[in-house]
Amino acid sequence: MIYDWMKQALREPLVHFLGAGSALFLLMGQFGGEDSLDRSITINEADVARLASVWEQTWRRAPTQEQLDSLIRDYIKEEIYFREGMRLGLDVDDPVIRRRLRAKMEFLANAEIQNMEPTEAALQSFYAANTIRYAEKPAFSFDQIFLGDDADAAKASILALNAGKQVQAQKLSVSASMEKAASDSIGREFGDGFADSLRNLPKGRWSGPVQSGFGWHAVRVRDIVASGTPPLSDIRQRVSNDWRAETQTVREAAAYQALLDGYDIRIAKP
Repeated sequence: MIYDWMKQALREPLVHFLGAGSALFLLMGQFGGEDSLDRSITINEADVARLASVWEQTWRRAPTQEQLDSLIRDYIKEEIYFREGMRLGLDVDDPVIRRRLRAKMEFLANAEIQNMEPTEAALQSFYAANTIRYAEKPAFSFDQIFLGDDADAAKASILALNAGKQVQAQKLSVSASMEKAASDSIGREFGDGFADSLRNLPKGRWSGPVQSGFGWHAVRVRDIVASGTPPLSDIRQRVSNDWRAETQTVREAAAYQALLDGYDIRIAKP
């Protein structure tokens, strides 16, 4: 039975990997290679409290002593595998690890803004610049060109339109233009999502692609008439959330640009 177990274990890729890692470690020690890996692991009270807290948030109760001991053993196992993986360079050129690190960096860049509250002046300024977003029944004058169901092709067509070029519009039995149309009227023709998106489009140029129930459209808003805009005091939380979302986008772009400025980028294209 032991012989069969050993045969089965030797077939496991993880066993091969750990064996190769151990052999590499022994060779480094034999031939004087430097092993810079920190082989001291300390689990302090804060670590134990954190593990217990994560368990409690998941299971809505404190872990038993046996469960806590198991959490600690698993944490030690994770730490050892992490350190050994880093020592063997398994993090290098790994797309999954790259994406996780990018996500964590973006999270750190955005974390501060999540808890920020706008000043009264900032909120008033943002509200004044975006009143059309909060109008109860805005009316729109706009032109639209139906570009089909390929979003990437639609984006290219919009760039061409703004460069003064002609694009091939696809046939669709809806209005190519509407004048001072209320949101509900637009929604009946194109769908509520299309009508709502017009609030955030700039005036005077082709924008999008904007999605309707038919596909993707290039849209040029010519005029917006806002009516029935509620006072800031009635929609303060909504305006504050929108301010935070836009500020987060700006801050993320600025944080990335600051990092980018510190690099020398060279691109060799074939």
